[in-house]
Amino acid sequence: MAITTAERDGVGEEQKKRKQGGFRTMPFILANEICDRFATAGFGANLITYLTQQLHLPLVEASNTLTNFNGTSSLTPILGALAADAFAGRFWTIIAGSVFYQLGMLALVASALLPSLRPAPCAPTHGAASCRRATGWQLAVLYLALLCTSLGSGGIRPCVVAFGADQFDDQQQKQRQKGGGGAAAAAAGRKRSYFNLYFFMMGLAVLLALTVVVYIQENVGWGWGFGIPAIAMFVSIVVFVAGYPLYVRLKPGGSPFTRLAQVVAAAFRKRRAAVPEDPGMLYQDKELDALISTNGRLLHTNQLTFFDRAAIVTPGDIAGSGEPDLWRLSTVHRVEELKSIVRLLPIWSAGILLATAASHNGTFTIQQARTMDRHLTPRFEIPPATMSIFTTVAMLAGLALYDRAFVPLARRVTGLPSGITYFQRMAIGLGISILGIASAALVEVRRRGAAADHGLLDSPAAVVPISVFWLVPQYAVHGVAEAFSSVAHMEFLYDQAPESMRSSAAALFWLSSSLGNYMGTVLVTAVQRATRGGGEWLQDNINRGRLDCYYWLVTTLMVLNLGYYLVCFHFYTMKPLEVAEEDDDEEECELSSVHKNGGPGGLV
Repeated sequence: MAITTAERDGVGEEQKKRKQGGFRTMPFILANEICDRFATAGFGANLITYLTQQLHLPLVEASNTLTNFNGTSSLTPILGALAADAFAGRFWTIIAGSVFYQLGMLALVASALLPSLRPAPCAPTHGAASCRRATGWQLAVLYLALLCTSLGSGGIRPCVVAFGADQFDDQQQKQRQKGGGGAAAAAAGRKRSYFNLYFFMMGLAVLLALTVVVYIQENVGWGWGFGIPAIAMFVSIVVFVAGYPLYVRLKPGGSPFTRLAQVVAAAFRKRRAAVPEDPGMLYQDKELDALISTNGRLLHTNQLTFFDRAAIVTPGDIAGSGEPDLWRLSTVHRVEELKSIVRLLPIWSAGILLATAASHNGTFTIQQARTMDRHLTPRFEIPPATMSIFTTVAMLAGLALYDRAFVPLARRVTGLPSGITYFQRMAIGLGISILGIASAALVEVRRRGAAADHGLLDSPAAVVPISVFWLVPQYAVHGVAEAFSSVAHMEFLYDQAPESMRSSAAALFWLSSSLGNYMGTVLVTAVQRATRGGGEWLQDNINRGRLDCYYWLVTTLMVLNLGYYLVCFHFYTMKPLEVAEEDDDEEECELSSVHKNGGPGGLV
């Protein structure tokens, strides 16, 4: 029998798809992420030192500049996610973001190398008060560089982790359609491992930056200190582009924010309409939802029923051609997209304060380290910013032990393939983070006490005779908390967000970090104003300040945050998914492989 051209094209297309996706793409995606994270960490880890010692900014102003920059870098992913999900796709959004980041890093290298773009060094014989602060022009160049890197982060952060998970989602769907339950479960397991692997490789790159780049910045020069991360970013772009033929590149399904707005508008228009008791009477359209529900449509749920009104068919909603007016009528799937986002917001918001607590690890804690004895040998001192290495090492060790030791043990008790649910994992991380902030307060009490005992309260530049390794516990505990909470937070958002909004879900992860950093700025400003004139907690001379009181305040807020998370979890409802099989039969399943309440998967 002759084979037609269309059949040959179909076979060729199928063979091409079989060669795409899966672990074969990981060397390119993870190599890109390693170089990107190495560049980002090398750029930001010691930035507080650059601002205070090279640009001569006061500590509180430098701290707020840094937390505002981190907040903006975590806010721009909303724009990147919108572009990726609406029209550009994740691949091209990552490329555009990388280019912007590269431009920002080159501007920062120029700022560090050109004498006209930074103030003159302080005279060795004069005190800090004689140091000339950076001019408005010099700060403008710095802010322009930071803006470019923030825009670059907006394209990279929401898309890389989701783009990597896309490589496994396609395989999982194919196995499900073939009826291979065991193979589909294995594909789901590989995706879970991917999230751990992603954060592990990210931590490995940060570890390299904290050891190599920070040392170069402190001992060689800021030109090379910023130049090496810039080179790494260029390498990341080249490596990522090289893997282009192997990637699964999902087509964007149109602006998710437009669809959400259409549901709200349609529901508000019909706010006085009675919701039918039978959900089957609500509007469905498989063909309309095909592009945004390739893994199956979302099923109707009984929460947030106000939005169900958007799927009630009324006169004038459907044109004579049969096309619905989407600002008047939405499908059940689109209504449930909005419900899914609204339901996950309370649990998502619990991660905001976690970012607030961590936001000052790169500011105040580095200043503490600078006042302590950092000698490993009589001639070698650890750079203050390198102390963050203990957070990274603890996170890497936590991720490795979690996958290799904790999950197999927990699996025997719970019977879950993942050992514990991501809800439980996030709760554990929030609890551990409380211990990290409390330990920071206790160490600061000891450090300040040592300064008082040796008459150094009014000598902020003097070295307090206490080892910098007293800071290790708070760094390490924070790293272990990240190994639990950050991975679980990202996995929860990816798993529970609508399929067509995966980039937006990843952007929510970074948005919580953004809001956490901005909240850190607000908290620092509020504390400074509240304590001014009566034993100021936060000041340039941290020996006279009361950082310990500030840490105890954050500890109290974290305890309240954990209680808030547990309440949100109690009322959370998982989203159900309708999976379309190849013979057009449909089955209902829970999108996540974990159980929320009851059985072995409960939180408590």
